[in-house]
Amino acid sequence: MNTNAQEAQAPRRVGLVGVGLMGSGIAQNIVKHGHKLTILDHPGNQPVGALLAAGATAVSDVTALAADVDVLILCVTGTPQVEAVMLGEKGALASLRPGTVVIDCSTAVPDSTTKVAQAVQAKGGKFLDAPMTRTAKEAAEGRLNLLVGGDAEVLASCLPLLRCFAENITHVGGIGAGHAMKLLHNFVSLGTVALLCEAAACAERAGVAPDVFVDVLAKGGGNGVALERVKPKLLTGSTDSLKFSMANAKKDLGYYNDMAQQSSASHGIAEAVEKLLTHGIDTFGPDRMVLDLVEALKK
Repeated sequence: MNTNAQEAQAPRRVGLVGVGLMGSGIAQNIVKHGHKLTILDHPGNQPVGALLAAGATAVSDVTALAADVDVLILCVTGTPQVEAVMLGEKGALASLRPGTVVIDCSTAVPDSTTKVAQAVQAKGGKFLDAPMTRTAKEAAEGRLNLLVGGDAEVLASCLPLLRCFAENITHVGGIGAGHAMKLLHNFVSLGTVALLCEAAACAERAGVAPDVFVDVLAKGGGNGVALERVKPKLLTGSTDSLKFSMANAKKDLGYYNDMAQQSSASHGIAEAVEKLLTHGIDTFGPDRMVLDLVEALKK
């Protein structure tokens, strides 16, 4: 999939819905690499002044946006937002041109992904689900990981564009497989963080100092990415190492549990993690960071 002809592909007309924490970095890198970018003007966007100054344009109507692009990228909160953008009464599907590629970088329920993809294909469009891992920092640096579901040839045609903002691009299967893999990833990632937060709360009650707790785990079986993300919270109180809200985490675990239940897969641990997140939200509200579970579990 990595041919010179594909890498030399001409700039494309790209539409982006969702210029949030992650979408902002994606947008900056798309413009930086010479593509013509149009974004949907929305109150949930990050500040877009620099983006517009760099050459992007903004429209207030998703139907108008979809009518004038070769590729439409979605980077919204979840399944309800994806369905509203694509299938709503004034959604993108109404004006989607044949040949347009829709790339959904959101975190969504695979069953819904299949439904949206079929609607796009019925209009003559093409579809990839390409959810992201890593953080807003890597998004700004153009170093995201993409987990892509869909046709290999469609992915190959989009690689030059995707490489503007992604370092690692993994084709994981057909349509919906990208979103399934993202839910698996987030269950493991967020589940491990939640486990460490619960253990850290217990450690305090047991009289184990946070620095000792971190040091012992780092030298043994508790070492890893999750510990590195939890460590600043335990040692300094900072949540900057994982800027992910408990509401978003609960949403993702809910999607995972729905997926597992539909396939009759065991998901007892995932249900327990979702319960911990619910406790955190009940304690502090939905906007507090996942790492604040440490405090919530002390109460």
